[in-house]
Amino acid sequence: MTRTVVVVTAGLSQPSTTRLIADRIAASTAAAISARGEAAEIVVLELRELAVDLATTTTTAMPTPAITRAREQISGADALIAVTPVFTASYSGLFKMFFDSLDPDALNAMPTIIAATAGTPRHSLVLDHAVRPLLTYLRAVVVPTGVFAATEDFGGDEAGAALGQRIRRAAEELAALVVAERSGVEGFVPTEPHRPRVTGTTVRTDGSGFRDLLRAHLG
Repeated sequence: MTRTVVVVTAGLSQPSTTRLIADRIAASTAAAISARGEAAEIVVLELRELAVDLATTTTTAMPTPAITRAREQISGADALIAVTPVFTASYSGLFKMFFDSLDPDALNAMPTIIAATAGTPRHSLVLDHAVRPLLTYLRAVVVPTGVFAATEDFGGDEAGAALGQRIRRAAEELAALVVAERSGVEGFVPTEPHRPRVTGTTVRTDGSGFRDLLRAHLG
């Protein structure tokens, strides 16, 4: 069985350290899923390329075709890797705009890795104080290990080795969640079915009809 992993990367430059970390996490995740007997398809969403579409969608409340496609890719995925650069001690505005554009039910029970890049380790708390609450609010299942990478982590020394260990650990945790969705490993899969994911690109028909609402209002 092939599992789809969507990678959301909010780096602004090309190339960027944010994309570099995103690719390393994706490769490690694909390897971890393969080790469990399943295949992984990696789909990358470069938010830099969607900046104009996100601005249009935000200001008009009408998603562009590119945003509609991104919404469908996200909600149809088996797992998510979300990576942002740190700006002013938080996630980037582009990163927030993208997740603001999703339906509130788009990420229900979605196994997720969160990661961030910054110039200094002083920003490492951004993961647990900003990124994790955002994804948890959207009801994603965020793995315990977040991946933070400062400039000094990109060397071949002890810091670089520690970054590699964090990436592998997070990937293993995500792969366990993804494969457990099928095998039902206790402790990973909820005993009750989660709410279905919604792309927000189609008209919802799961609510009460107008006639029922009117009857309830009039008694």
